Amino acid sequence: MARKKKSNDGGATEGWLTTFADMLCLLLCFFAILFNPITEEDTLSAIADYFANMGWGYSVTIGRMIDSGNTISSLPSQTRGSALADSYRRAVSLFNPQINSNQVKVTQDERGVIISFASDVFFNSASARINVEQSRHILINLAFLLNSSEVGGRRYRIEGHTDAVNVDPAGPWESNWQLSTERALSVLYYLTDLGVSEYRAQVAGFGHTMPLASEDTIEGRAFNRRVDIVIIDDAHL
Repeated sequence: MARKKKSNDGGATEGWLTTFADMLCLLLCFFAILFNPITEEDTLSAIADYFANMGWGYSVTIGRMIDSGNTISSLPSQTRGSALADSYRRAVSLFNPQINSNQVKVTQDERGVIISFASDVFFNSASARINVEQSRHILINLAFLLNSSEVGGRRYRIEGHTDAVNVDPAGPWESNWQLSTERALSVLYYLTDLGVSEYRAQVAGFGHTMPLASEDTIEGRAFNRRVDIVIIDDAHL
C-alpha cells in the first residue's frame, strides 16, 4: 500500500535566503568602501543617505563612526597614501626623460614624495645662481607639478645639499651650510616667479650632513650635490 506524501504547506520556506543574500551584498559594498576610501563629499553624502534610510537605527556620516572611532571620509593612512601615490606617479611621468639620464630621481618615504635634482644641473660650481638656460625646462615642470591637482595644494620643502669639500675661503660662502641654503632659496624664488605659492613652502640647507653616496669618489660627490623637493605627507608637517 502506497504511503501518502506529507504536505510541505506548514513547513519552513527558503524565503530567508533572499534577505540573507541582500545583507551579504550590503556588507560586501560596505567593506569595499572601507578598503578603497572615497573622499568626494557628494559621493560620501549619497552613501550616508542610503545607509541612513535602511532603518537600522544608525547612520553612516562623515563624522565619527560608532564602532571603530575613525571617520569614513578620512581613514588617515590609506587616504594619505593614495594621494601621495598620485603625486609620485605624476612626478615620474613629468620627469621621465631626466630620470632616464640620471639628472632627476623620484622616491617616496615616510616624509612624502622626494624629487632629487642634481645640483650640477641647476648651478655652476660654488654658485647659488640658477643656470636658467640649462634648468628652465625642469623648473617649469616642477612648478606645474606643485600646482597640479595630484599634489592638491600640499606643503613642499626645498632642501639644499652639498658634498663634503670645503668652500673656498676666498669665495662668497662661509660654509657649505650657507651655500646649500642659498641654493634652496634660489629654487624657491624661481618657483614663486612661475606662480607656485611661497606660503606652502619650507626651505632648509643641510650642507654635507646627509650624503646619499660615498664622498671618496667624484661620482659619489656629484650624487650628493643635489636639491631635493619634498612633497610633504600631512603627518610630517
